[in-house]
Amino acid sequence: MVKIASYKELQVWQESMNLVELVYKEVNHFPSNESYGLTSQIRRAVVSIPSNIAEGFMRKNTKEFIQFLHVSLGSLGELDTQMEIALRVGYLSKITEINSLIETVRKLLYGLIKSLKKRL
Repeated sequence: MVKIASYKELQVWQESMNLVELVYKEVNHFPSNESYGLTSQIRRAVVSIPSNIAEGFMRKNTKEFIQFLHVSLGSLGELDTQMEIALRVGYLSKITEINSLIETVRKLLYGLIKSLKKRL
């Protein structure tokens, strides 16, 4: 088994950082009157995903790490819903690339949780 020295080596953290970049680029085009509404909510949700992965990893306790990964999953669901709202209200014309990356991160999170639970 390979020992991971940093959360930055985790594929799920890397992909969630890619998601942050992509989402930030998209919400920059939202109307300025949304800067304290949906835009702010989306940014907080997407930033929470890799942040909780990193925080959980640094706890050095498998149970806590799993808990933080579940928090990341919650933020991912929140982001998914908020992006759907942005699409429905016309702030976005499509979210195909974002949806694809959300699904990738979701699968990676579930896979990591499953793998970590086997160690308990």
